[in-house]
Amino acid sequence: MERALGKPHPRVVGVDDGAFGRHERYAPIAAVVLTLPDRIEAVRVGRVRVDGQDATARIVRLLKGLPGRDGLRAVLLDGAVVGGFNVVDLDAVGRSTGLPVVAVTRRPPDFAAIRTALRRWFPRTAARRLAVLRRHRLVRVPTTGLPLWAAAAGCPTRDAVWLVRRTAVRGYWPEPLRLAHLVASARVPERTLKRRGRRGATGPVA
Repeated sequence: MERALGKPHPRVVGVDDGAFGRHERYAPIAAVVLTLPDRIEAVRVGRVRVDGQDATARIVRLLKGLPGRDGLRAVLLDGAVVGGFNVVDLDAVGRSTGLPVVAVTRRPPDFAAIRTALRRWFPRTAARRLAVLRRHRLVRVPTTGLPLWAAAAGCPTRDAVWLVRRTAVRGYWPEPLRLAHLVASARVPERTLKRRGRRGATGPVA
């Protein structure tokens, strides 16, 4: 992967969820294809069930619907969960897309606290969700600011570290993930639109 990304303008896709309320049934997600360093090539949006179990399938569907996906070199995720505790199976995403998958986080997760929360809120599926989360070893990624942490599927950890640093074109956070979060957060959930409509909004809702 390092050789492919070493080209002047490799293409990478970032996937992240956007802001959502706990009262919402679904959370928005977005995939943004970036030709490094900063040329946006494609954007697709979708949704996942909040605290559900459909994240992997929904993300795969999102990625497979991207135009020009044959030129992609890697997938970046902002962490291994979206929409609350909807866990992403990095291996399954990699198998379905044929691409290396790297999940990036700003701090190492507190697995003891995560285990407690999962057992409380999702007793029937807690063990499976935690096992998927802990499947890949986290590695420290040095940056120009605070260190990041990454878990990789389909590539050596050395390549994952290189990918994270290669895509940080501004600051130290990967640019595809920054853009994916902005796009996902710009979406207004369907239920919010309906509530506003019932209140008698007279103009368009952005």
